[in-house]
Amino acid sequence: MKKIKKAIIPAAGLGTRFLPATKAMPKEMLPILDRPTIEYIVEEAIESGIEEIIIVTGKGKRAIEDHFDRNFELEDNLMKKGNFELLNKINQSSKVEIYYIRQKEAKGLGHAIWCARKFIGNEPFAVLLGDDIVQAETPCLKQLIDQYNKTEMSIIGVQKVSEEETQRYGIIDPHSIEGRTYQVNTFVEKPALGTAPSNIAIMGRYILTPQIFKILEKQEIGKNGEIQLTDAIQKLNEIQPVFAYEFEGNRYDVGEKLGFVKTTIDMALKNDEMKDELLKYLVEKLEKISRNYIS
Repeated sequence: MKKIKKAIIPAAGLGTRFLPATKAMPKEMLPILDRPTIEYIVEEAIESGIEEIIIVTGKGKRAIEDHFDRNFELEDNLMKKGNFELLNKINQSSKVEIYYIRQKEAKGLGHAIWCARKFIGNEPFAVLLGDDIVQAETPCLKQLIDQYNKTEMSIIGVQKVSEEETQRYGIIDPHSIEGRTYQVNTFVEKPALGTAPSNIAIMGRYILTPQIFKILEKQEIGKNGEIQLTDAIQKLNEIQPVFAYEFEGNRYDVGEKLGFVKTTIDMALKNDEMKDELLKYLVEKLEKISRNYIS
């Protein structure tokens, strides 16, 4: 059995939901507290045992490379000041090898994954999407890797959503379940409201076998005029089983504004330095809103 050592992080999207902030700044670099969103994703990969990461970027994404590069002047300054805690924080990514490749055309997630085919080679690999941050006792990706080690088949991370939200996600049509693991009839990309086969949604974490690249190479255009990864996974499922695993943990959607704000608040409430003051502020704000509403 081949070990899962490599991961792809697609980061080539335009980030239009966050314009004008993302006109010059990659959406993956938008900060949640004191860390850019992509750093949460990279750290999950490291904690899951990933040894090499390739980040698929696009035009205007140079800030991502700069962030994960060494800054010797800054490191020397922190070392001289004895700020070893912060020095350790900025060097977390040095625990893994990070590479970059450009997606030259905005052809969708499936095409972004296909762009990394030469880096992956003929071995199973992980995919972590930057719009999903998962806080869990056991890292989300590690949970999927553990399941792959049992089945040696592709594993897709899923969680349940409301019926109204199903049109926003890839959705599975399960035909059996054992514990948290589903066998799947079909994978459907963003079904129209009221047509979803279930409310079990794909949540941005994947373990895939290398056979997916042959499918992506010939994959036709799907929803939104893009090459959809979900469509390719369905074709893979027709030739070899693809399982879905309902991972444990709190998943945060940082790909849209309200989700980003909720994530920031939740992270701040878990931060020892600011949680008390923030909680006090929120209580006062709610009391003021309530008084205004009553009056």
